[in-house]
Amino acid sequence: MHKPGRPMALTERHVAFLRPPAADDTMPPPPAGMIQATREDHLATIASLMAQEPEISEVWFFAYGSLIWKPACDFVELRTGLVRGWHRSFCLGWNNRFRGSDENPGLMLALDRGGACKGVLYRIPANAVEDNLVKLLEREMGWRPSPFPPRWVNVQSGERSIRALTFCIDRNSGRYVSGLSVEQIADVLATAVGSRGSMAEYLFATVTHLEILGIHDPHLWQLQDLVAKRIEAVYGTG
Repeated sequence: MHKPGRPMALTERHVAFLRPPAADDTMPPPPAGMIQATREDHLATIASLMAQEPEISEVWFFAYGSLIWKPACDFVELRTGLVRGWHRSFCLGWNNRFRGSDENPGLMLALDRGGACKGVLYRIPANAVEDNLVKLLEREMGWRPSPFPPRWVNVQSGERSIRALTFCIDRNSGRYVSGLSVEQIADVLATAVGSRGSMAEYLFATVTHLEILGIHDPHLWQLQDLVAKRIEAVYGTG
Protein backbone atom coordinates (compact mmCIF):
# COMPACT_ATOMS: atom_id res chain seq x y z
CA MET A 1 0.00 0.00 0.00
CA HIS A 2 1.32 3.42 -0.95
CA LYS A 3 2.05 5.89 1.84
CA PRO A 4 2.13 9.60 1.05
CA GLY A 5 5.49 11.26 1.49
CA ARG A 6 4.05 13.70 4.00
CA PRO A 7 0.77 13.85 5.90
CA MET A 8 -2.16 15.80 4.56
CA ALA A 9 -2.88 19.14 6.18
CA LEU A 10 -6.62 18.52 5.83
CA THR A 11 -7.76 15.97 8.42
CA GLU A 12 -10.93 14.37 9.76
CA ARG A 13 -10.83 16.98 12.53
CA HIS A 14 -11.25 19.75 9.95
CA VAL A 15 -14.05 17.85 8.23
CA ALA A 16 -15.86 17.40 11.55
CA PHE A 17 -16.32 21.18 11.88
CA LEU A 18 -18.48 21.17 8.73
CA ARG A 19 -21.00 18.43 9.39
CA PRO A 20 -24.51 19.02 8.00
CA PRO A 21 -27.24 19.40 10.65
CA ALA A 22 -28.80 16.12 9.48
CA ALA A 23 -27.44 13.91 6.71
CA ASP A 24 -29.99 13.04 4.03
CA ASP A 25 -29.38 10.65 1.13
CA THR A 26 -32.80 11.14 -0.46
CA MET A 27 -33.00 12.70 -3.90
CA PRO A 28 -34.22 16.32 -3.68
CA PRO A 29 -36.44 17.85 -6.38
CA PRO A 30 -34.53 18.61 -9.61
CA PRO A 31 -33.29 22.16 -10.23
CA ALA A 32 -35.21 24.44 -12.56
CA GLY A 33 -34.89 23.34 -16.18
CA MET A 34 -34.14 19.70 -15.28
CA ILE A 35 -36.33 16.65 -14.71
CA GLN A 36 -35.94 13.42 -12.78
CA ALA A 37 -34.24 10.73 -14.86
CA THR A 38 -36.05 7.39 -15.02
CA ARG A 39 -34.77 3.84 -15.41
CA GLU A 40 -36.00 3.99 -19.00
CA ASP A 41 -33.84 7.08 -19.56
CA HIS A 42 -30.82 5.24 -18.18
CA LEU A 43 -31.51 2.15 -20.28
CA ALA A 44 -31.70 4.34 -23.39
CA THR A 45 -28.38 5.97 -22.49
CA ILE A 46 -26.79 2.56 -21.95
CA ALA A 47 -28.11 1.26 -25.28
CA SER A 48 -26.67 4.29 -27.07
CA LEU A 49 -23.28 3.91 -25.37
CA MET A 50 -23.02 0.19 -26.08
CA ALA A 51 -24.00 0.74 -29.72
CA GLN A 52 -20.95 2.97 -30.03
CA GLU A 53 -18.67 0.07 -28.99
CA PRO A 54 -20.29 -3.08 -30.46
CA GLU A 55 -17.08 -5.15 -30.25
CA ILE A 56 -16.33 -4.44 -26.61
CA SER A 57 -15.87 -7.60 -24.48
CA GLU A 58 -15.35 -6.01 -21.04
CA VAL A 59 -17.14 -3.00 -19.60
CA TRP A 60 -15.01 -0.69 -17.47
CA PHE A 61 -15.64 2.73 -16.00
CA PHE A 62 -13.03 5.31 -15.04
CA ALA A 63 -13.33 7.07 -11.68
CA TYR A 64 -11.61 10.36 -10.91
CA GLY A 65 -13.54 11.72 -7.89
CA SER A 66 -16.10 10.32 -5.48
CA LEU A 67 -16.55 7.13 -7.52
CA ILE A 68 -13.04 6.20 -6.34
CA TRP A 69 -14.22 5.92 -2.74
CA LYS A 70 -17.88 5.17 -3.42
CA PRO A 71 -18.08 3.18 -6.68
CA ALA A 72 -21.93 2.98 -6.74
CA CYS A 73 -22.05 -0.46 -8.37
CA ASP A 74 -20.46 -3.91 -8.29
CA PHE A 75 -17.04 -4.53 -9.81
CA VAL A 76 -14.74 -7.52 -10.21
CA GLU A 77 -11.42 -5.79 -10.91
CA LEU A 78 -9.72 -2.52 -9.99
CA ARG A 79 -6.76 -0.95 -11.77
CA THR A 80 -5.18 2.48 -11.83
CA GLY A 81 -4.87 4.21 -15.18
CA LEU A 82 -4.19 7.41 -17.09
CA VAL A 83 -6.56 9.29 -19.40
CA ARG A 84 -4.95 11.73 -21.83
CA GLY A 85 -6.81 14.75 -23.18
CA TRP A 86 -8.86 15.25 -20.01
CA HIS A 87 -8.02 16.56 -16.55
CA ARG A 88 -9.69 16.44 -13.12
CA SER A 89 -11.25 19.82 -12.33
CA PHE A 90 -13.64 21.46 -9.88
CA CYS A 91 -15.68 22.78 -12.78
CA LEU A 92 -19.19 21.43 -12.14
CA GLY A 93 -21.32 24.01 -10.38
CA TRP A 94 -23.16 25.18 -8.62
CA ASN A 95 -24.31 22.53 -6.15
CA ASN A 96 -26.83 23.87 -3.64
CA ARG A 97 -28.29 20.52 -2.57
CA PHE A 98 -25.94 17.60 -1.94
CA ARG A 99 -22.72 19.38 -0.91
CA GLY A 100 -23.71 23.02 -0.87
CA SER A 101 -26.47 25.48 -0.07
CA ASP A 102 -27.94 28.61 -1.63
CA GLU A 103 -25.67 30.67 0.62
CA ASN A 104 -22.53 28.60 -0.02
CA PRO A 105 -22.91 26.46 -3.16
CA GLY A 106 -20.43 23.70 -3.86
CA LEU A 107 -18.22 22.80 -6.82
CA MET A 108 -17.96 19.18 -7.90
CA LEU A 109 -15.26 17.38 -9.84
CA ALA A 110 -15.66 16.49 -13.50
CA LEU A 111 -13.25 15.80 -16.33
CA ASP A 112 -12.54 18.88 -18.43
CA ARG A 113 -10.70 19.02 -21.73
CA GLY A 114 -6.92 19.22 -21.85
CA GLY A 115 -4.07 17.68 -19.91
CA ALA A 116 -4.25 14.22 -18.35
CA CYS A 117 -5.79 12.51 -15.35
CA LYS A 118 -4.72 9.53 -13.26
CA GLY A 119 -7.62 7.65 -11.71
CA VAL A 120 -9.17 4.26 -11.09
CA LEU A 121 -10.63 1.71 -13.50
CA TYR A 122 -13.39 -0.62 -12.36
CA ARG A 123 -14.47 -3.66 -14.39
CA ILE A 124 -18.18 -4.43 -14.18
CA PRO A 125 -19.29 -8.09 -13.83
CA ALA A 126 -19.94 -9.51 -17.30
CA ASN A 127 -23.16 -11.20 -16.18
CA ALA A 128 -24.69 -7.99 -14.76
CA VAL A 129 -23.55 -5.15 -17.00
CA GLU A 130 -26.92 -3.49 -17.55
CA ASP A 131 -28.04 -3.55 -13.90
CA ASN A 132 -24.74 -2.14 -12.69
CA LEU A 133 -24.61 0.56 -15.34
CA VAL A 134 -28.12 1.60 -14.29
CA LYS A 135 -26.86 1.91 -10.68
CA LEU A 136 -23.94 4.00 -11.89
CA LEU A 137 -26.13 6.32 -13.94
CA GLU A 138 -28.66 6.65 -11.13
CA ARG A 139 -25.84 7.91 -8.93
CA GLU A 140 -24.22 10.25 -11.44
CA MET A 141 -27.20 11.29 -13.59
CA GLY A 142 -30.20 11.58 -11.29
CA TRP A 143 -31.54 14.49 -13.35
CA ARG A 144 -31.52 15.24 -17.04
CA PRO A 145 -30.17 16.75 -19.16
CA SER A 146 -26.86 15.84 -17.55
CA PRO A 147 -24.15 18.53 -17.35
CA PHE A 148 -21.51 15.78 -17.49
CA PRO A 149 -22.80 12.98 -19.71
CA PRO A 150 -21.00 9.63 -19.96
CA ARG A 151 -18.64 8.96 -22.84
CA TRP A 152 -15.98 6.47 -23.88
CA VAL A 153 -12.31 7.29 -23.30
CA ASN A 154 -9.05 5.41 -23.70
CA VAL A 155 -7.29 4.65 -20.42
CA GLN A 156 -3.68 3.48 -20.27
CA SER A 157 -3.17 0.96 -17.46
CA GLY A 158 0.26 -0.61 -17.48
CA GLU A 159 0.73 -2.18 -20.89
CA ARG A 160 -3.00 -2.22 -21.60
CA SER A 161 -5.12 0.41 -23.32
CA ILE A 162 -8.64 0.03 -21.97
CA ARG A 163 -11.79 1.53 -23.40
CA ALA A 164 -13.83 2.83 -20.46
CA LEU A 165 -16.85 4.93 -19.63
CA THR A 166 -16.44 8.13 -17.68
CA PHE A 167 -18.19 11.45 -17.05
CA CYS A 168 -16.93 14.61 -18.79
CA ILE A 169 -18.24 18.14 -18.41
CA ASP A 170 -20.44 19.58 -21.14
CA ARG A 171 -19.08 23.11 -21.41
CA ASN A 172 -22.37 24.25 -22.97
CA SER A 173 -24.57 22.83 -20.21
CA GLY A 174 -24.87 26.01 -18.16
CA ARG A 175 -23.23 24.21 -15.23
CA TYR A 176 -19.65 24.67 -16.41
CA VAL A 177 -17.54 26.85 -14.12
CA SER A 178 -14.17 28.09 -15.31
CA GLY A 179 -11.69 30.87 -14.65
CA LEU A 180 -11.55 30.50 -10.86
CA SER A 181 -8.18 30.79 -9.14
CA VAL A 182 -6.99 28.06 -6.80
CA GLU A 183 -7.65 30.47 -3.93
CA GLN A 184 -11.25 30.99 -5.03
CA ILE A 185 -11.82 27.26 -5.37
CA ALA A 186 -10.39 26.74 -1.88
CA ASP A 187 -12.81 29.36 -0.53
CA VAL A 188 -15.71 27.31 -1.92
CA LEU A 189 -14.42 23.96 -0.67
CA ALA A 190 -13.83 25.32 2.84
CA THR A 191 -17.40 26.58 3.32
CA ALA A 192 -19.93 24.60 1.25
CA VAL A 193 -22.07 22.08 3.15
CA GLY A 194 -25.15 20.23 1.88
CA SER A 195 -27.45 17.36 2.78
CA ARG A 196 -24.79 14.72 2.03
CA GLY A 197 -21.86 16.47 3.66
CA SER A 198 -19.30 19.14 2.98
CA MET A 199 -17.00 19.89 0.09
CA ALA A 200 -14.12 19.59 2.59
CA GLU A 201 -15.17 15.99 3.25
CA TYR A 202 -15.41 15.34 -0.50
CA LEU A 203 -11.89 16.73 -1.03
CA PHE A 204 -10.47 14.88 1.98
CA ALA A 205 -11.87 11.51 0.85
CA THR A 206 -10.73 11.99 -2.75
CA VAL A 207 -7.14 12.99 -1.90
CA THR A 208 -6.85 10.30 0.79
CA HIS A 209 -7.89 7.51 -1.55
CA LEU A 210 -5.79 8.77 -4.44
CA GLU A 211 -2.71 8.81 -2.19
CA ILE A 212 -3.43 5.29 -0.89
CA LEU A 213 -3.52 4.12 -4.53
CA GLY A 214 -0.21 5.85 -5.26
CA ILE A 215 -1.76 8.71 -7.24
CA HIS A 216 -0.53 12.17 -6.28
CA ASP A 217 -2.52 15.04 -7.75
CA PRO A 218 -0.54 18.28 -7.17
CA HIS A 219 -3.60 20.50 -7.69
CA LEU A 220 -5.75 18.62 -5.18
CA TRP A 221 -2.81 18.46 -2.77
CA GLN A 222 -2.48 22.23 -2.90
CA LEU A 223 -6.23 22.60 -2.40
CA GLN A 224 -6.33 20.37 0.67
CA ASP A 225 -3.61 22.49 2.28
CA LEU A 226 -5.45 25.74 1.50
CA VAL A 227 -8.78 24.37 2.71
CA ALA A 228 -7.25 23.19 6.00
CA LYS A 229 -5.84 26.67 6.62
CA ARG A 230 -9.20 28.30 5.91
CA ILE A 231 -11.07 26.00 8.27
CA GLU A 232 -8.48 26.56 11.00
CA ALA A 233 -8.80 30.31 10.55
CA VAL A 234 -12.51 30.06 11.34
CA TYR A 235 -12.66 27.27 13.91
CA GLY A 236 -9.19 27.33 15.43
CA THR A 237 -6.59 24.57 15.70
CA GLY A 238 -7.63 23.10 19.04
